[in-house]
Amino acid sequence: LGTERMLPLVFKMALPAVAAQFVNLLYSMVDRIYIGHIPGIGTDALAGVGVTTSLVILISSFSAIVGGGGAPLAAIALGQGDRSRAGKILGNGFILLILFTLFTSLIAYTFMEPILLFTGASENTLEYAVNYLSIYLLGTIFVEISTGLNSFINAQGRPAIAMYSVLIGALLNIVLDPIFIFWLDMGVKGAALATIISQGVSALWVMKFLTGDKTLLKIKKKYLRIDFKVLLPCIALGLSPFIMQSTESILAISFNTSLLKYGGDLAVGAMTILS
Repeated sequence: LGTERMLPLVFKMALPAVAAQFVNLLYSMVDRIYIGHIPGIGTDALAGVGVTTSLVILISSFSAIVGGGGAPLAAIALGQGDRSRAGKILGNGFILLILFTLFTSLIAYTFMEPILLFTGASENTLEYAVNYLSIYLLGTIFVEISTGLNSFINAQGRPAIAMYSVLIGALLNIVLDPIFIFWLDMGVKGAALATIISQGVSALWVMKFLTGDKTLLKIKKKYLRIDFKVLLPCIALGLSPFIMQSTESILAISFNTSLLKYGGDLAVGAMTILS
């Protein structure tokens, strides 16, 4: 990062990140392709799963606090030659992701049905929304780790490694979806299970790298202690990307509730496809 020519370096760093973002869309797209084709219930199931999107976006946006706030500060610390501080930022970010997981999962499980009804589910689609979200929430920790800590791989100038973590999960999801949804006849629960298994593999890839010998930033036991002098600047910097992502959730809720009122479940399902 300190010696390469600028323009080639921009493309070298950016293209894998763009590819990873594109591939990441396959998670939701593939799920919805298969769900929409479930015989007999596809339309309502698609609308039900679509309603969960706003919650899924909101949950994943918490990882942006760590990825968007901690990773840049860790990169700065590495550039200053302060690996100890960079390691503390990574360790504190990891602990923060666990706390976010406990916080979001507890609230979502406790108030699941009222939240889903508020966000656009109907009596016809609530069952499918609950079936999907109840399984998906079991893998919240995988989502937080794979999205939140992936930025710390990019911060070391290793965008290809970060891209592989997303690519592996997306390809696995494409394979597992038809197995769980159709062959095992699990319906929307199968789609959610395929997703969390795929996210789990992505999270494992990220953790394997960040605890291995090829990383400049390593998750170490001695850094897994909350240090507010390290944590608060990360949160302050990460609030901006968190707000940008979480407002997408508010927008999705506004769309779904209005569409349900004026167009019914079919309109909600159509918006799910368009999204």
